[in-house]
Amino acid sequence: MEERMRPVSCCARRVITALAICLLLLIAGATQVSAQQKDKKNKNNSPLPTATTSGPTIALSDEQQIDYLVSTMLGAWQVGDVDKLHGTYSDDVTIVPGPYMPPVIGWNTYLPFYQQQRARMQQVRMDRTNTVVKVNGNCAWATYQWDFSAVIDGQPSASQGHTTLVMDKRSGKWLITLNHTSVAEQSAPKQFSAPGTAQPH
Repeated sequence: MEERMRPVSCCARRVITALAICLLLLIAGATQVSAQQKDKKNKNNSPLPTATTSGPTIALSDEQQIDYLVSTMLGAWQVGDVDKLHGTYSDDVTIVPGPYMPPVIGWNTYLPFYQQQRARMQQVRMDRTNTVVKVNGNCAWATYQWDFSAVIDGQPSASQGHTTLVMDKRSGKWLITLNHTSVAEQSAPKQFSAPGTAQPH
């Protein structure tokens, strides 16, 4: 004997509909939580800021900031990056160049001097050694030796010297306020010969 299906009552339909809605809401909620966790994970795995984005992520000591500033200044000077170079100098900087000449006062006075000098150079290299940094509150100085080589006006050129930088910390940023450079006197290399042989005259 076949049993006939009874029609679903109105009350049962409401319960089934309510359960279906609850199930849909649970699925939607779980999907949203999963998406939020994925976004959070992506944010946590994002690359650390670099010097070209928002700066170093680890707080540097004043000495480390100054060493980085000197490296930035020398790098910008070598490649001719005027904007980056300006970022290391105060607008009221005083620059005492290596040649015997009056000091250059102010960034706007120094810029054309630098551009004229840099335009004559190719294959520029400037290495620094023996850097010493001293910090006293919002003032500091750094001194170092340098070894320069380049092709200037088509001719190879090389020199060595010393630079002393004086810096002020302004609005939390170190800026060079004085750059004093001196070129070491170049002497002809001594020629040595083996004992018993004559030296050229």
